[in-house]
Amino acid sequence: MKLNLTLLSLMSIIIATSCNSKAMQTENNGADSIPNHKLVIYQLLPRLFGNKNTTNQYNGTLAENGVGKFNDINDKALQELKKLGINYVWYTGVIAHASMTDYSQYGIKPDDPDVVKGIAGSPYAIRDYYDVDPDLAVDVKNRMLEYENLIKRTHQNGLKVIMDFIPNHVARTYHSYAKPAGVKDFGEDDDTTKAFSPKNDFYYMPGEKFIEPAGYVAGGADFHSPLKDGKFNESPAKATGNDVFKPNPSLDDWFETIKLNYGIDILNHQNHFDPIPPVWLKMRAILTYWANKGVDGFRCDVAEAVPVEFWSWVIPEIKKINPNMVFIAEAYNPSKYEDYIHIGKFDYLYDKVGLYDGLKKLIKDEPSADVKDIHEVANVQSVNIPDHLLRFLENHDEERIASKNFAQDPKLAIPGMVVTATLSGGPVMIYFGQEVGEPAAGKEGFGGDDNRTTIFDYWGVPNHQKWMNGGAFDGGQLHQDEKNLRNFYQKLLTFSGEDEAIKSGKYLELNNFNQTDVFGKKVYAYVRYTPKERVLIIANFDRNTAFNQKIQLPKEVLATLNSEELKNIKATHVLTGEQATLTNINDGVEVNVAPADALILQF
Repeated sequence: MKLNLTLLSLMSIIIATSCNSKAMQTENNGADSIPNHKLVIYQLLPRLFGNKNTTNQYNGTLAENGVGKFNDINDKALQELKKLGINYVWYTGVIAHASMTDYSQYGIKPDDPDVVKGIAGSPYAIRDYYDVDPDLAVDVKNRMLEYENLIKRTHQNGLKVIMDFIPNHVARTYHSYAKPAGVKDFGEDDDTTKAFSPKNDFYYMPGEKFIEPAGYVAGGADFHSPLKDGKFNESPAKATGNDVFKPNPSLDDWFETIKLNYGIDILNHQNHFDPIPPVWLKMRAILTYWANKGVDGFRCDVAEAVPVEFWSWVIPEIKKINPNMVFIAEAYNPSKYEDYIHIGKFDYLYDKVGLYDGLKKLIKDEPSADVKDIHEVANVQSVNIPDHLLRFLENHDEERIASKNFAQDPKLAIPGMVVTATLSGGPVMIYFGQEVGEPAAGKEGFGGDDNRTTIFDYWGVPNHQKWMNGGAFDGGQLHQDEKNLRNFYQKLLTFSGEDEAIKSGKYLELNNFNQTDVFGKKVYAYVRYTPKERVLIIANFDRNTAFNQKIQLPKEVLATLNSEELKNIKATHVLTGEQATLTNINDGVEVNVAPADALILQF
């Protein structure tokens, strides 16, 4: 996502305030302080995770294709996630969002299909910030209780809960039926005769009627549905979530959403943050509502589309409720990363435009692929904030590793996944089904045949369903290569989440990128170390050639060993469990790393 943001007239005031206020520094617990553990996050959509139905009818309804429930994520499932090395679960798509499924019998007005993407709807087109998706409940009337029980169950199994916070936009049919007494809906007090007002919640086009997109295909996505009648009525038209200020957005726009007004007059490049805009106060109330239910963190959708001043104000407010609350920003502009950490007070940011993009080229064996991209991320782009970056190779927005347009063979991502998990003490995340090689093949509906697992449609996720095994969560239907892949993830994630050198050790790159460099363009090597432990990591992205070398360790690493420790050092190959003896480490370490593989040597 590329966003054009107008920044940021009050930044100097915020910097001065944060520097002078000891109270704010104490409450922050996230802008410049890092938890003493490494987050290992498992992202899942409850709608898909627990679905045992294998029909997978194109554009299928809930009745045809089935849907997962909160209750499907039972103790056994959570115990198996913990065994995988997970310590945080990100439940995606929990908050009530626009859908074509009719729940009017429960007092929920149906959404207009003309402005809904997919039969199930996008989890990022929020219909009611104070409610949960009725699809996910066995007993719709008690849907909130079922989610609260999932939070409790997650905690009882030694795991913590992250959920989405979608601050930038709402569904065009937004209306809260579950809001607490005294809470006003977004737009309820707006002056719709004004294109912009700092008191309005939305942006308007007075005198213009919203026109839903024409056509039906965008990037393989199918917008056809017999439920659509072209009669959605919105006047005046409102700006879209991706800042389209015209009444007839395209199908590729976020046309199903309305942009929220945080006090920025986008068209005239002016900020109005004093007095505090109404949207700020409403969003604080929403975050407080969920924090009080025991949620441990929020992944904040398109955080850069919301002014950094808002985050600087609201995150300390929510951390008064729980000082250990984690805030993760979906962010794509590296030039602004440090602003969103130090000023916005986020704990973590996505490292997509950086490590992910570089690793993907290496895994795909593209002509321009070069491990120097990893060097640039580690030594330039993120050098000041390495432990604040969340790293991943899959999430709901990205192509599946095993898809036809990425690696196809999920084992080709092993060296990239090792780097993802061990390069820093920041979080590592996987997406459900990644650990068993889910290829996301086929066209589901609005999701299209796009190498991703759909977030818009009712669907079963085949490789994940094999591991789920009808609710046994024991991998009983997996093939041996899929079991082997999951075993790799279990070893890697458990080690990276628990090992002190990975969590808090120093990082030292071994590549030197000159004529004496033995590693070349497809091998990346580094050491993570503490005074008590050293971990040598070598990632070989070459698909055809093994890497056989004697590696000389830097003097900084050797200095952590006394003279008696330099000979006959016992070492462990973390990914295989094999033991080795390093006869004389001053002479170097002999390594043999197979093609498209990685070495983690702990000593």
